[in-house]
Amino acid sequence: MRCLLTIAAIGLAGAALSAGAGGWWLWRALHAPGPLTAEVTVLIPSGADPARALAEAGVISDPLVFRLAARLHGRAGALQAGEYRFAAGTRMATVLAALAEGRVMQYAITIPEGLTSHQVMQRLLAEEALTGSLETPAEGALLPETYVFRRGEARAAVVRRMQESMRAALAEAWATCPPGGALKTPQEALILASIVEKEAAYPGEYARIAGVFVNRLKRGMRLQSDPTALYAMTGGKPENDGFGPIGRRLTRADLAIDSPYNTYVVKGLPPGPIASPGRGALTAACAPEVHGYLYFVAEPGGGGHAFAKTLAEHNANAARYRAARAR
Repeated sequence: MRCLLTIAAIGLAGAALSAGAGGWWLWRALHAPGPLTAEVTVLIPSGADPARALAEAGVISDPLVFRLAARLHGRAGALQAGEYRFAAGTRMATVLAALAEGRVMQYAITIPEGLTSHQVMQRLLAEEALTGSLETPAEGALLPETYVFRRGEARAAVVRRMQESMRAALAEAWATCPPGGALKTPQEALILASIVEKEAAYPGEYARIAGVFVNRLKRGMRLQSDPTALYAMTGGKPENDGFGPIGRRLTRADLAIDSPYNTYVVKGLPPGPIASPGRGALTAACAPEVHGYLYFVAEPGGGGHAFAKTLAEHNANAARYRAARAR
């Protein structure tokens, strides 16, 4: 935006510069402590007069001097709209530099690993500093990370950054996949990573769990992943606050639901991701741990999983888990 120099300001500039003390007077006005007695946040709308907005907020004492300084320092046309935070006593020179360099307030939103696209959209819609409506993107298209934005930025712009980040992260992970492996395309890696993300109790398990699923894929075994059955039931739109996204534990009937996403029913990978995997799960899907495990079940106490190479070992681990849960 461009701050117009008033006729009065031009006169003031001429008077100041014509006097021997003119430069010293302006320097003191710029560098003397400002009038603020406490930190304040100022929103300067696009098209508004920054000097007036700053004076009304008590950041500067004289908008005329601010306009004069902006013009004499060649920054009158560089002052940017936005939301700014100023500490008590902030000098006018600091205020001028902040607006000229666009040092607006920054907000951040952190997207945890394993959320569905629907859940991510709900978080973005709840951010009051963002603007605009949203359409839910494809499942698995958003990379879980922390994203920084300005007040008034469009939600759709943040989503585009999330999508670009996922494309870059998936390409980076896929570049580590050995040729001739169980996964044939980056999309398959994304799907497997989403399952690994939902199954793992902590990041240290990513590669081992990925190895279990790769072993099962190579043997033509069903993946039998509980999170895929949950996704088949909810479509990625969990609404309950109870145990899991359906508010209760899975039943045998749930595991038999007829859906291409239910890996208890269909062989191979589901047709698409079931959540938003993070970088760790993407890396694990493309570089799984090499081992002979075909099964895993939660350890009593929820600290991780017990892995098994045979069904008999797995059944024993499962019985130990059920007994601990019943106590």
